[in-house]
Amino acid sequence: MSEKNPIYFVGAGPGDPELITVKGQRLLAEAELVVFAGSLVPRRLVENLAAEVHDSAPLHLDEIISLMSNAWQQGKKVVRLHTGDPAIYGAIREQMCQLDKLNIPYLVVPGVSSATATAATLKAELTLPEVSQTVIITRRAGRTPVPEGEDLPSLASHQATMLILLSVGMIAKVVEDLLSGGYPDTTPVAVVEKVSWPEERVIRGTIADIAAKVIEAGITKTAIIAVGEAFGDGDLTAVSKLYDKGFAHGCREV
Repeated sequence: MSEKNPIYFVGAGPGDPELITVKGQRLLAEAELVVFAGSLVPRRLVENLAAEVHDSAPLHLDEIISLMSNAWQQGKKVVRLHTGDPAIYGAIREQMCQLDKLNIPYLVVPGVSSATATAATLKAELTLPEVSQTVIITRRAGRTPVPEGEDLPSLASHQATMLILLSVGMIAKVVEDLLSGGYPDTTPVAVVEKVSWPEERVIRGTIADIAAKVIEAGITKTAIIAVGEAFGDGDLTAVSKLYDKGFAHGCREV
């Protein structure tokens, strides 16, 4: 078994095919089987590959594991291609548990998350001095519940930068939760649909008006809700010490 290649879980990035890592691109080129998340991974990444390619969208867990384990047993190089970074809402743990039971080795190659791609699109720094030094990536409870203490009102009480995934279809409820958690209704909000894709759309507003704007735009899925003062366009209240001419550190003397 040790002579066989591990199965690689690879992050494809948020949508722009050029946002896959160099390592991920190399592994795709070398692969003999690629199982990709077809609903969100751009088709361009799996076109013209030498590998046998399967879309996992219509498959259940057992079918996905069967595809990968059979190819691995034959000594083939296998890539499981996930959207964004597979560590964030990637559903990889359940796949890895099954591979553990089969004694099949695997490795994870990180990717660009849709969360950080959203910050790039908005030209925002998620952690601003004296504004927010914490980033919360979360979702609202829907068909999949959230653990106790991780509901949106509880998380909103921190007033941190928040990136809410998988929840735009419940935007009115999200707004209610944010307000009940303590965000002022003037807090900047941006909704980014299909970030980094050609059809990307950005809706900006505040907690007071974002729901109406999103509903009017007809955005119901594949969007991130970015909340917090870090997404405002006002002047900085403070700057980092990193480039302060009066601040000495290990690489610079005052």
